[in-house]
Amino acid sequence: MNQGTKTARGLSWPVVLCWITIMLDGFDLVVLGTVIPTLNGTGELGFNPAASTFVATIGLVGVGLGAILIGPIADSRGRRMPLLVCVALFSVATLAIAWSPNVAAFGVFRFLAGLGLGACLPTVLAYMSEFTPAERSGRGTTLTMTGYHVGAVLTALLALVVIPDWRMMFVIGGIAGLIVLPIIALKLPESESFLLARERTAAGHEDPPAASTATKTLLRSPYALISIGICVASFMGLLLVYGLNTWLPEIMRKAGYDLGQGLTLLLLLNVGAVVGLVLAGSLADRNGTKKITLVWFGLAALFLAALSIRLDGMLLVYIAVFITGIFVFSAQVLVYAYVSQLYPVQAKGTALGMAAGVGRAGAISGPFILGTLVTAGIAYPWGFYAFSAAAVIAVIAIAFLPKNAPTIKAQSEAPVKTQPEAHEPAESAV
Repeated sequence: MNQGTKTARGLSWPVVLCWITIMLDGFDLVVLGTVIPTLNGTGELGFNPAASTFVATIGLVGVGLGAILIGPIADSRGRRMPLLVCVALFSVATLAIAWSPNVAAFGVFRFLAGLGLGACLPTVLAYMSEFTPAERSGRGTTLTMTGYHVGAVLTALLALVVIPDWRMMFVIGGIAGLIVLPIIALKLPESESFLLARERTAAGHEDPPAASTATKTLLRSPYALISIGICVASFMGLLLVYGLNTWLPEIMRKAGYDLGQGLTLLLLLNVGAVVGLVLAGSLADRNGTKKITLVWFGLAALFLAALSIRLDGMLLVYIAVFITGIFVFSAQVLVYAYVSQLYPVQAKGTALGMAAGVGRAGAISGPFILGTLVTAGIAYPWGFYAFSAAAVIAVIAIAFLPKNAPTIKAQSEAPVKTQPEAHEPAESAV
């Protein structure tokens, strides 16, 4: 490996920078939830529950659009430059939120930040799937996504120190992105798989990787049915992630636990997610991504349904929620790993963007559905039944997908590879 791609501790710069970028996504997951109580309580900028719902929703809409729009661009222009632009957009817009004069401006900046950050995730996952050797692709994806939950936990801890100064939360988040930006520019090389695909195009072996070409690939046989299944699974997966992160403390309060216990359960849920990501990636590489994804969603459904039973003793509740976190959150990440193995390099970014973008619709739906159940006074136990049903639907969607990528031959009769060969720089990637 070129020494320029190594950190001082011998780690790979692409691995470190991709992980940090995903950690910024974890910041975005919880930062709004940490500042909304303060804004609603003071009425600053004109905030009230309706305004909070608006900014939360518009931010998720931005994230979803960013994920969908970036895929074709990353497939036609490369991974590195789109990632730089997206990190810059997220960082500047997040800083601007701190100086918002009113709710409308807050919402606009939140939408722009969502566009940038939503585009980062599929770009990073496409890059890592190509940087990591094929036999370790599952572990590469899941280990990268541990940054998501580490970022969420660190942001929650930061809020304990910074709040009620809500503006400082966004200042710190924006500055963090701006610090990472020049390091990405200096240390992150372009994806070798993308460069090889571009060389094949220049030599006339493949069609030009235009944005429309990547999108058409997802919509034509044999990928059309695969895309539908992936979209359904991703929608349900993120419905679970955001629904649980938003409403678990309240659901448990309705079940008779106090608020402090509910917040502890939320922390345990995310700690379980990190453990699950490490475990799921290794198992997927050894046993097949489809099989482990099915097992993970199936066990998630089982443990979510089990949480509807009131247990005697908080220790048992803590253990049950921790185990549930292991399966629920990493199941969604396994969907991303599965996508990386099913689509060719020329459409991988678009496919990941599609999965992440459609999944964000689930991220909006999950809190809304559970909020409706809370308002109706039936969040416990029906909230857990609804979550369990979502996991079962994901199992059904994935069950009809192929184990491996379909073999497609180009006009030149050369097979289109869906997983690049391992290159020397990738051998110590993960």
